[in-house]
Amino acid sequence: MSTDARATGGFAGLRVAVFEARMAELLGDLVAKHGGVPVAAPALREIPISENAEAQMFIRGLKQDEFDVVLFETGAGVRYLVEATETRVPLEDWPALLARVLVIARGPKPASALRSIGAIIDFQVPEPNTWRETLALIDARIPIAGLRVAVQEYGKPNQELLDGLSHRGAVVTRVPVYRWALPKDTRPLRQAIQQVLSGEIGAVLFTAAQQVEHVLQIATEDGCEASLRAILGQSVVVGSIGLTTSSALRDHGFPVDIEPEHPKSGHLVAAVADGWRRCGKARPRIN
Repeated sequence: MSTDARATGGFAGLRVAVFEARMAELLGDLVAKHGGVPVAAPALREIPISENAEAQMFIRGLKQDEFDVVLFETGAGVRYLVEATETRVPLEDWPALLARVLVIARGPKPASALRSIGAIIDFQVPEPNTWRETLALIDARIPIAGLRVAVQEYGKPNQELLDGLSHRGAVVTRVPVYRWALPKDTRPLRQAIQQVLSGEIGAVLFTAAQQVEHVLQIATEDGCEASLRAILGQSVVVGSIGLTTSSALRDHGFPVDIEPEHPKSGHLVAAVADGWRRCGKARPRIN
């Protein structure tokens, strides 16, 4: 890398792998605006659970006043839930239906999705929006012992959250609305991993814990898990969007070089663009 490139600021032409799927274009645009070359490598897709019996039972329970609190975990989950139950609940009926319960949104994305259907949000979990902050909010604001709590899940159960609610005396009902899987076409992800190994990519961005699982799965299938661990540890900058994703990386033995103060995509890209040179890793190749 030339002295001029170091002085430019931002990514200065650095190739950056983006493992996000649903918001891949947005993250790619952000990387480009900060002077990087985005490499789209979607590592997961969200699959709505077909013929969602749990969602239908949840709606029936809402109508029959069987819940006291509903915790919405994700914006995508809110949208999938509304779509999965549209034959039983017209869009205009959702505000009145949710007015029967206390509504908790785990951060800005579910809050935005709930407001889009006219729902009133009673509590919003503060950043970094993990199960820890969720339980802390409940401890501070809601005497939950004996209350009936429905939890809209994302991808897989958040066992720490479910256990925490149960230990506080809540009667918990899970409401799964979608699950995670690998992309139908894994070639971009496999190619990006190989480009990381060959030194063509200088930074990687993880925006969900499940992306870590899938990147590791593909690397293992392709026989390059050990090499990927080595290069991420030595010469490729690893950006992580927040505590949950960072915990997943560390649990699997991967480094976390940069984690933004706020767990949002724009903050992640800006933090990595600003700080990748200071990570003390071998300088990656610049285009």
